[in-house]
Amino acid sequence: MSDLWTGKNVRLRGVEPEDWEGFRDLTRNTFDARDAGQVEPPRSAEGFRSWTAERAGRPPGGEAFRLVVEVLADQAFAGSVTVGETDSRAGRFRTGVEIARGHRRRGYAAEANRLVLTYMFAEQRFNKCEVEVHAFNDASLALYRGLGFVEEGRLRQHEFFAGAYHDLVLLGITADEHWAAHPRPTLR
Repeated sequence: MSDLWTGKNVRLRGVEPEDWEGFRDLTRNTFDARDAGQVEPPRSAEGFRSWTAERAGRPPGGEAFRLVVEVLADQAFAGSVTVGETDSRAGRFRTGVEIARGHRRRGYAAEANRLVLTYMFAEQRFNKCEVEVHAFNDASLALYRGLGFVEEGRLRQHEFFAGAYHDLVLLGITADEHWAAHPRPTLR
């Protein structure tokens, strides 16, 4: 069976209430949370359960959504991918991905991003995807450049955390650039 949401190693699926532990684990390492610009005070287990249950109850799609990255081999929670800041008039959107430490360096983030890009370009008629990456986050910069994203600018001293200001790198990819490197989905 051909499935737009399934790659060779991962599939993207909706958030389920039982994913709360996976989302909790994504926030436990302050350095990882900082890479995503999301350092927050610790949340209770109940807080994660209710946050995840609320997301699980949301209807699919819409202007912004989050999907779980699940490993095909064992159905393990590997992380999540988000779409947000959509602008249908201009034809652009933003995306981001978080992969749990134990699942990194296996190509899951790249595959999850390719699946989202294919959906947004082929099914939702968007023309451009943008991402923001902290300038010190070499792994994410390499990921997006490897996917064909091009650096479009840098916001100097744009974010403050860990006692200092940090640059933010803006990258983008167009639908044509994506299709030049990846096949379009087939009808059957």
